[in-house]
Amino acid sequence: MKKVIALVGRPNVGKSTLFNRLTRTRDALVADEPGLTRDRRYGRMKYEEQELIVIDTGGISREDGIDGLITDQAKLAIEESDVVIFLVDGRAGLTSDDHNVANILRLSGKKVIVAINKTEGINKDTASVDFFALGFGALLPCSAAHGDGISSLLEEVAVQVEINESPIEDELDDLPGIKVAIIGRPNVGKSTLVNRLLGEDRVLAFDMPGTTRDSIYVPFEHQQNKYILIDTAGVRRKSKVNDKIEKFSIVKTLQAIENCNVVVLVLDAKQGIASQDASLLGYIIESGKGLLIAVNKWDNLDESEKSLVRKELDRKLSFIDYASVHFVSALHGSGVGRLMSFVNNIYQASRQTFATHYLTQILEDAVSNNAPPMISGRRIKLRYAHQGGKNPPVIVVHGNQADKVPKNYQRYLSNIFRKVLNLAGNPIKIEFKAQNNPYKNKKNTLTPRQENKRKRLKKFIKKKKRK
Repeated sequence: MKKVIALVGRPNVGKSTLFNRLTRTRDALVADEPGLTRDRRYGRMKYEEQELIVIDTGGISREDGIDGLITDQAKLAIEESDVVIFLVDGRAGLTSDDHNVANILRLSGKKVIVAINKTEGINKDTASVDFFALGFGALLPCSAAHGDGISSLLEEVAVQVEINESPIEDELDDLPGIKVAIIGRPNVGKSTLVNRLLGEDRVLAFDMPGTTRDSIYVPFEHQQNKYILIDTAGVRRKSKVNDKIEKFSIVKTLQAIENCNVVVLVLDAKQGIASQDASLLGYIIESGKGLLIAVNKWDNLDESEKSLVRKELDRKLSFIDYASVHFVSALHGSGVGRLMSFVNNIYQASRQTFATHYLTQILEDAVSNNAPPMISGRRIKLRYAHQGGKNPPVIVVHGNQADKVPKNYQRYLSNIFRKVLNLAGNPIKIEFKAQNNPYKNKKNTLTPRQENKRKRLKKFIKKKKRK
């Protein structure tokens, strides 16, 4: 499972800027104004071979009202995390609010890394002196806005994550079988679906949101194939979550997505697709996992309602057309019997191996039907393709100016490869690598004959100029 890093500190010290830097996104709103971030925001980051979940939080303060609620959200992020990055302002110096945050972190018992932000252009030793009073040991000066010191910060994060490795999680990762995460909003029937697949009441199912609190791993066998079903807690908008334990369940669901091979997103046929489903879909797409969408409670609809639901799904899921959609009733069992067969097909498709000449032929056919655009007056030339990875499938395309292929043409090639390779239910990642000229920085050495020819040509040109 992926480890969790929480970014905490008083207001306006640069937590959201650091969040965007670590996740390489612009998901967090950034402005020179305190109190801009109010809720927890989750993102993914990768450092060398480690993938981590990062939580951006609002500023911790002593105030009541909405500031007190923001502080409560930050405290929950601390509880969810494995390592905390305590961000302070190197230009403003140590404040009473920093001492308040430090006291909260000491009581939490978490591993803490103190990052002194905004130290670009100033003496880092001078900026660090005051913060030794916090008592957290090593201090790491950095600049979230300019990237200074971020590599040292990530190295320290990697060290702390290794210290916190959990043998229980290692055992879960080593369980044999295809790992299938069942995710969705509360009360859509995830636990009922798991029980139906298992043929027994293995997990608690009740008509009340928040029944499942933690991710539950259940091994079982279907048609001689081994699976690990992961029943997760329902994820709903954090503004509607009042139960402290349920708030902890969100990161467990995100970890289950990272830890699985195939994701089954369960939707309620009557409720359709909500904004929270779209957020989950975005996280699944980023993770690159195979996806199957199970529309549950299908038996509760009449024919006209079913027709409207199908139209809504076609419209709202157009951005994720590779996903396999199935209509089921977990309570009565209709449509559930074939679900694991489709899961197995998605998993097997993600593990396929393709020959280089076959992928190159697909690329050539795609280019002949729709040539790449011209960049700066030069046509992009895509030469050949080969497989770069599995689960999800990765195709590496080489060519001249391949690193300048526009987004719309990348989507075109992605759709062609997925259709021809029959990768239903799986995203496909295409990486472009430009070919370098091996003689770019090498000076040509002339032979004696070429040197004499060059001298004769120079003499001829001089004579022409004299005339």
